[in-house]
Amino acid sequence: MCRYKYTIVIEQDEDGVYIASCPALKGCYTQGETYKEVITNIKDAIKLHIEARKSIGESIPIEKAVEEVEINV
Repeated sequence: MCRYKYTIVIEQDEDGVYIASCPALKGCYTQGETYKEVITNIKDAIKLHIEARKSIGESIPIEKAVEEVEINV
């Protein structure tokens, strides 16, 4: 069993629904009614994404670096 660690992005839409994505895994996203629910859902989505890649012999992307920038406008 391999252990993976990914950065996720969580946003809240105008209806209050949380949306989470994993930028390193293109197309890997989910939603939830609460913050806790969206965290659980994105973990499941990432696991399924990795399992699907493995099943067809694709490589698993690994994050090399994560940076946060602050911009003044």
